[in-house]
Amino acid sequence: MSSVQVAVVTGSNKGIGLAIVRALCKQFPGDVYLTCRDPGRGQAAVAQLQQEGLRPLFHQLDIDDLQSIRALRDFLKEKYGGLNVLVNNAGIVFKVHDTTPFAVQAEVTLKTNFFGTRNVCTELLPLMKPYGRVVNVSSMASSSALRGCSQELQQKFRSDTITEDELVQLMAKFVEDTKRNVHDKEGWPNTAYGVSKIGVTVLSRIQARLLNEQRKGDHILLNACCPGWVRTDMAGPKATKSPDEGAETPVYLALLPSSADAPHGQFVSDKTVKAW
Repeated sequence: MSSVQVAVVTGSNKGIGLAIVRALCKQFPGDVYLTCRDPGRGQAAVAQLQQEGLRPLFHQLDIDDLQSIRALRDFLKEKYGGLNVLVNNAGIVFKVHDTTPFAVQAEVTLKTNFFGTRNVCTELLPLMKPYGRVVNVSSMASSSALRGCSQELQQKFRSDTITEDELVQLMAKFVEDTKRNVHDKEGWPNTAYGVSKIGVTVLSRIQARLLNEQRKGDHILLNACCPGWVRTDMAGPKATKSPDEGAETPVYLALLPSSADAPHGQFVSDKTVKAW
């Protein structure tokens, strides 16, 4: 078993994920894994960073595929005996003008952004070593979508006692409500991406609470963050931040010093804790 530290970034062959890997390769004192679904694209991204003089490693990971997540889990357990830094960056969004029916957008978006991210956490959080750092990349869209929810839903999503099972039921209900075309009536906002990121932010709050209850002495810090509006395939060329600028807050949270005890269980943007 290795004493080498290890960091994993999901969905990191391009955009913000690639920029996070680049920054960690420069600042993290250990092995950094670039992961994505397609090994060809992953190896190409690794080669790009190698040309910059960096030394990332590659592991295949499709967060929609439980077997793929478990293969990564087993690899990390065997090679490193655990994990030091996990950045859950993988995610998808439909373009504004996409004509895919909203119910399909809702199902596909939540499958990856919420349920896929949750599966990664379920499998990899038990591997986190003491002083580990977990960063779930959410979005300001989670805050604006929250404000677009009914008062009843807002109360549930802001609750300090909501359980993971209750959150999962709410996310599944959103998908079902869109299929029955009653999501407006049921108090949901008209954004599948925004709701998926509400799920990520609330999941982070729940996970941090559980870490406090179950592993208090391990000093693991877990947060959700918004990278900002970043020029990527996802956000388009008009966005205000470069991918490297978008990586700043996730990397800041991933590299919080071992002496830090906060932020934890927070929603962070521009390195600042935001009210949820």
